[in-house]
Amino acid sequence: MFKKIKDNILYAGINDKDRVIFDELIPLDNGTSYNSYLAIGSEKTAVIDTMYPKFTEEYLKSFDENGISKVDYIIANHGEQDHSGSIPALLEKFPEAVVVTNAVCAKNLQEMLLVSEEKIKIITNGEELSLGDKTLKFMISPGVHWPDTMFTYIKEDNIICTCDFLGAHYIFDDVFAVPSKELEKSAKKYFAEIMMPFSTVCRKYVQTIKDLKVDMILPSHGPIHKDPDYILDLYSDWAGEKGKNLVLLPYVSMYKSTAEMIDYLADKLKEKGIPSIKYDMVEGNLGDLAMALVDGTTIVLGTSMVLAGPHPAAFNTVYLASVLRPKAKIASFIGSFGWGGDLFGKMAKMLEPLKLDIIEPILVKGKAKSEDYAKLDKMAEEIYIKHKELGLI
Repeated sequence: MFKKIKDNILYAGINDKDRVIFDELIPLDNGTSYNSYLAIGSEKTAVIDTMYPKFTEEYLKSFDENGISKVDYIIANHGEQDHSGSIPALLEKFPEAVVVTNAVCAKNLQEMLLVSEEKIKIITNGEELSLGDKTLKFMISPGVHWPDTMFTYIKEDNIICTCDFLGAHYIFDDVFAVPSKELEKSAKKYFAEIMMPFSTVCRKYVQTIKDLKVDMILPSHGPIHKDPDYILDLYSDWAGEKGKNLVLLPYVSMYKSTAEMIDYLADKLKEKGIPSIKYDMVEGNLGDLAMALVDGTTIVLGTSMVLAGPHPAAFNTVYLASVLRPKAKIASFIGSFGWGGDLFGKMAKMLEPLKLDIIEPILVKGKAKSEDYAKLDKMAEEIYIKHKELGLI
């Protein structure tokens, strides 16, 4: 069923409580929602974003159940199919409708969904579209996920549809957000996995939306925000340039030697007033690691040697960090080997684009000895000094 948000503004989304992984990459703790909206003007009706293809039939049926017999415009804020996938079917149901989007998204819709060029109206940044007593203003916002992303601002209602920006993989009964630790965690994971590589751009658009002083934020995943400052303030923190007094300790340890060193370092850091998060790279949830990367200032990665190189799980973690581009400033490595090889060189190379301050790594044959624990003491002290210099302690 469609749900009323404001007069003639309807929620037309669907909860997917059974989905456990997104894009074959992101583990989901709370399923997700695919949010579509209707703006019904005195003269024209617009659908703002559509539906994930799996639910197209159910989605189309809801139009009939709610007496929607005419759609004039289909607004595509972004071309990815969890938002645009039902456009072809919607055009079949409402053949008079026109798809409205920006030039970059138009190309994506033509190539990925085979939408005819003749059915697309291309708009520019700041352009407006009248529905009669409602006006849609388009804000092209590249970089808050894809280069084709835009926002749709409904002027008379002072609400903004932000597509993936400010969203969360989260299902709900009430379409309006109820602040909670669970919602904040889901929104933070979502930010970490999708928005963190574009933190600079996120800061720009957080300020843009704050300046608009909107009454509501309507994202394309997760609940609607009737208190915009709730999610905007969280994003301001997460997308900020400065990390927290926190060390991340992702590790993989085949015979516990590396794990013992990680445990020792965590204890030493705690003595110095520096919290840490240990993360098992084999059994852990990548979403949890991504979320920790939002706040961590230092990353010390521990790995065992496998066939003269790092364990594959360590490579996976380093790659993730390199593409998510967290705000971390400091890094190092801890590892144990049996017969030799290059344990740290390739991983350090992968992290070069992040321009991290690298503390001298600690490489141990077999189990750590007294001299190795002395090096770990020194590493903890170096981290303490650097955090203090950054104003975190």
